[in-house]
Amino acid sequence: MYEPTILSENKSYWTGRAAGYSDVNRLELVTAQRQKWRNCLHGEITRQFRDRPPETLRVLEVGTGPGFFAILLRELGYAVTAIDLTPAMLAEAKRNAGTLAGEILWMEMNAEQMTFADESFDVVVSRNLTWNLPHPEEAYNEWVRVLKPGGLLLNFDANWYAYLFDDEAQAAYDRDRINSAEQGVWDQNVGENFDVMEDIARRMPLSNIRRPAWDLTYLERIGLQTEADEEIWQHVWSEGEKLNFSSTPLFLVRGMKNAVVI
Repeated sequence: MYEPTILSENKSYWTGRAAGYSDVNRLELVTAQRQKWRNCLHGEITRQFRDRPPETLRVLEVGTGPGFFAILLRELGYAVTAIDLTPAMLAEAKRNAGTLAGEILWMEMNAEQMTFADESFDVVVSRNLTWNLPHPEEAYNEWVRVLKPGGLLLNFDANWYAYLFDDEAQAAYDRDRINSAEQGVWDQNVGENFDVMEDIARRMPLSNIRRPAWDLTYLERIGLQTEADEEIWQHVWSEGEKLNFSSTPLFLVRGMKNAVVI
């Protein structure tokens, strides 16, 4: 069992990273990434809810960070609730949302211990969060709990810190750093305090587990129909991201909660 200090260390780290991480989201909001991700999210949701207009669907974003997904989802017309563990991230998210800030419900909350009632949301979505959770099983249990029957789970993530445990992954990670430098691309894995995050990642259970196979197995065990898209990065990442993170490609885990048959 992981000690509460892990949670406080994590919160402290992301508090310090809030402004810099917000810069990344603001860049996404003014580049082609905005429309790529809008198309992706809307396409995934409408595939599950073909006959439901966006305003009738309640969407929960878990780990909103500086608010990128929440903003796009509200622009698309969905009823959006966005949670994060870190108040500094929520402050950045509200700032980034501008005039939309008042149309999104922002809440400080632990992804592993949510206070929502059962079956509250039609869609639960998250990006780059589960790798950073001390108890991912508890998080998934909670996310499935708050999904309505027939609901959709969308989790975008990657094997971000596999290089800490595998020599081949480390070599590939090092090549990404070299290639980014040679191509003059802003390397998002170079900066202050990355050693702190690596120390935290070494103690996170998913860092040394091959995914998305683990996610699919666990979600099926707790009752979801699942599938993975391991090529989603090709459609939503910028050329710079593809260069930065070629050794850790983004995947999408989809989970569908069976409707109750009466």
